[in-house]
Amino acid sequence: MQPLNSILALLAGLALRLVVPIAITVIVVYFLRRLDARWQTEAEGLPLVIEKPECWRIKGCPPERRAACPAAKSDLPCWQVFRLPNGYLREQCLICAVFVRAPLYPLRHQTV
Repeated sequence: MQPLNSILALLAGLALRLVVPIAITVIVVYFLRRLDARWQTEAEGLPLVIEKPECWRIKGCPPERRAACPAAKSDLPCWQVFRLPNGYLREQCLICAVFVRAPLYPLRHQTV
């Protein structure tokens, strides 16, 4: 009877040390995924209206220059249009009044 009690005690200890923490982790992950899915659904339902700064008005660009400017034709702000190939902003964009006065918008994942 003594070896059977030892084996049962060992199995109970393993269950407490392994099975219970794993079960708790699985339950927590399940609820976190449900919460994340709910938040994503809520975020997709909210309209994101971003007013693009009209850099040509702030800088006083003439109509000819505005017609040739890729930033005026894009839906993105001008500093996003003129990013460097490595993703950095240009130095003149960082000190530009259009960039400095632009409001901060919440980031939202965009699919390309």
